[in-house]
Amino acid sequence: MRQFLGATALVLVASTAFAEGIVSYDTSDSFDDVVFGLENAILDEGLVIDSVSHTGDMLERTKGDVGSEVTIFTHADIFSFCSARISREVMEADPMNVVFCPYDIFVIVRPDTPDTTTIGFRSYPDGEMKKVEALLDGIARAAIGLE
Repeated sequence: MRQFLGATALVLVASTAFAEGIVSYDTSDSFDDVVFGLENAILDEGLVIDSVSHTGDMLERTKGDVGSEVTIFTHADIFSFCSARISREVMEADPMNVVFCPYDIFVIVRPDTPDTTTIGFRSYPDGEMKKVEALLDGIARAAIGLE
């Protein structure tokens, strides 16, 4: 595992820069380093990445098609995965928790803060889904060395 200085990351919980209900962490680590850390943190939990959405690439590629000239992200990927154990626990408690699966963690860099990479995920409702939130928080923190 890579070694990080605790000072390299700044914790932002439900930051006003993002929509309410988002847990995110900023770091000076590069996008590629954070993605590498995230992939390893997910695998270290014994989980499999189901998909990676290259949302930033799509938004940049299609901005002219929708009449925009704005670059929203210089990088933006969303990693989707699931945990059979935790998913079973939360769905046995309430089958409608299926709406939250798979779980997503995003990694972004914005053009106005090119030296800051943000990693985060949505927060979940009180109750059983807080187990999922704790899993995602542990993975995101491990990805940037805040474990």
